[in-house]
Amino acid sequence: MPMLNLRITGRQDDVRAIKNLLQSLDGIEHVEDVSDLMPHMDDPDSSSAGLSDVAGPDIHGIEIEVPNDATARRVRETVDALAFDLDALVEFVDADD
Repeated sequence: MPMLNLRITGRQDDVRAIKNLLQSLDGIEHVEDVSDLMPHMDDPDSSSAGLSDVAGPDIHGIEIEVPNDATARRVRETVDALAFDLDALVEFVDADD
């Protein structure tokens, strides 16, 4: 089964809205938040740690298992539309990245 990987840059509320949308779509086999598995790029010992000019929106990862390519296309289109409405950035990541 195809697996879609998303990277979402936005607020936690935006991520929750996208996950709720995904779970409501017919044909979605599995939705999993993999944010904690992603490496954190902040260094707590850095001289710039915690400064407001380096703080930005959070990055979240989501894996979606779909049964076929048609459902994958529908997921992409639906998530893109919601992300546009939420003013969040969604990146579909290839397995090769």
